[in-house]
Amino acid sequence: MPQIPEKIHELTVGQLAARSGAAVSALHFYESKGLISSRRTTGNQRRYSRDALRRVAFVRAAQRVGIPLATIREALAELPEERTPTRADWARLSETWRSELDERIKQLNRLRDHLTDCIGCGCLSLSSCVLSNPDDAFGERRSGSRLMVEHRTREGVQEPEARS
Repeated sequence: MPQIPEKIHELTVGQLAARSGAAVSALHFYESKGLISSRRTTGNQRRYSRDALRRVAFVRAAQRVGIPLATIREALAELPEERTPTRADWARLSETWRSELDERIKQLNRLRDHLTDCIGCGCLSLSSCVLSNPDDAFGERRSGSRLMVEHRTREGVQEPEARS
């Protein structure tokens, strides 16, 4: 891994990619989503402060456990003056995400346990279709193998329209 001399306080996108293990395109994407920031040189090249390394590590760790980027951005925005996350920040934020992850794990376990019950036919009215139609939500409204979109007519009566 390339070493960055201590006297260098800013990194090029290539240096940040090499040190963080993230692709350059991922870094550009993170920047477009407000997760990291850079300044532009007079030659219009991106320069990242050294603390961007920790922010990228924070983002990638949160992504690895399934935290959506929008949630990560909100968490980073809560930090005073958008400073670099610390170990204490990670502990606090990961604790708030724990219940969300626990719920997702329960849903995935339920899905796995019922996977053999689904015949994958696309029929949204089967009460046992836990993949496409949990708890037969669509079957209570209509029967058939397509989702129906309801549109209001001028008289206020709803007419179903098939979606393809």
